[in-house]
Amino acid sequence: MTASRILVVDDEADIRELLQEILTEEGYDVDVAATASEARAARAQRVSDLVLLDIWMPDTDGITLLREWSAMPGYDCPVVMMSGHGTVETAVEATRLGAFDFVEKPLSLTKLLRTVERALDAGRRKRVAMRAHGGSLAVPIGKGRATQQLREQIQQVAPSNSPVLLIGEAGSGREAYARYLHSLSARASHPFTVVVCASLGSDPAAALFGVEKDGRIEEGAIERAAGGTLYLNGLEDLNAEAQRLLAGMIEQQSYSRVGGSAALPVDVRWVSSAQEGLDQRAGADSFRRDLYSQLGVITLKVPPLRDYAEDVPDLLRYYVDRLVDDQHLPLRRFSVAAQNRLRNYPWPGNVVELKNLVQRVLILGNGEEIGLEEVERELAEKSAVDEPLVKQDLLALPLREAREQFERAYLQQQLLLCNGKVGQLAKRVGMERTHLYRKLRALGVDFRQLGDD
Repeated sequence: MTASRILVVDDEADIRELLQEILTEEGYDVDVAATASEARAARAQRVSDLVLLDIWMPDTDGITLLREWSAMPGYDCPVVMMSGHGTVETAVEATRLGAFDFVEKPLSLTKLLRTVERALDAGRRKRVAMRAHGGSLAVPIGKGRATQQLREQIQQVAPSNSPVLLIGEAGSGREAYARYLHSLSARASHPFTVVVCASLGSDPAAALFGVEKDGRIEEGAIERAAGGTLYLNGLEDLNAEAQRLLAGMIEQQSYSRVGGSAALPVDVRWVSSAQEGLDQRAGADSFRRDLYSQLGVITLKVPPLRDYAEDVPDLLRYYVDRLVDDQHLPLRRFSVAAQNRLRNYPWPGNVVELKNLVQRVLILGNGEEIGLEEVERELAEKSAVDEPLVKQDLLALPLREAREQFERAYLQQQLLLCNGKVGQLAKRVGMERTHLYRKLRALGVDFRQLGDD
């Protein structure tokens, strides 16, 4: 059984080192952080089963950090607060925010270890109960048919250990669905470890397998994810060497650290994401067919936001509430007109773009209501005529410009389908060839570049 992972957050080096030593001797895996910033980074990198959190820290105090974490969707990690200056008011506030317990410094190690055991047991029971009720706090937002269907598919495949590949556009929330899948699986109490494929660089073996040198071990991603889920973010960015290493390891179900000789078993659930079109590259020089088959046993499509525009108002409310709680931004609400406008916006950047827009208007805007004019100003700065037609915000343009932009994008795409042959294009779009030539020239469509007939 994989050891529980504990994150110790304390700005006093002596206490961090003491707790790390004692808890490691007790059989736990221990991460340490000296500041709130380091603690956020540690939790973003891998899931902890328990956090021991000091209240007084130099950058952000522990109560503020606890409040931030407790407001996050999917927050279910028990937190034990530590302080040498405890007060009744502080303990009450920590408990109200969801802290499991509160221990005073100087620490009684016997009491601390007993508290750690109780907190870990409570965390396990909570996760089991949440799975038994068929859900998690990390359920992705959305009532539309597209999101409901994807949630149902994830609920269906989560209990198995089969590799899952999530296909979708950048910013569409692929990682949120991967985390949701993990939360419903039998591995939910173990780490969810993220590997950004583009970051593996020139030495993917060390990043994936870890390093063993002079008796010291530096864990790789596979080892950190043991017992849990390893999420490969952006398969299209895997270089050839990383593809080779992964394909061989998955085939053999074992690996060795760099500099080591022992064969270590692979104990992870593979969940990956990629943009559309990777299946067409598989088997070519750019991506290995065997690796695509290994990681894509089950392939799920994550829809772009424009495919479930009816959920935009709910997403707007969700991100307003979340940003107000997390970042203490002023509470503002979108008017009905603004919401309707955003429902008809194509969202080329998907959910990430929506969240960024909400954050900007909360920070830069004034007044309690976010009106249509304010939204139009924000969208005007985001327009891009080189986007595919479905991602272009034609409602932001005057009728004549919108028509020209539509015709240009439409004819460019149709010309590609006709392999650059204007004669075929004329038949396909139902236009006389001479008139079509004039139209292409007027719109600035360079048909010669694609080849003329």
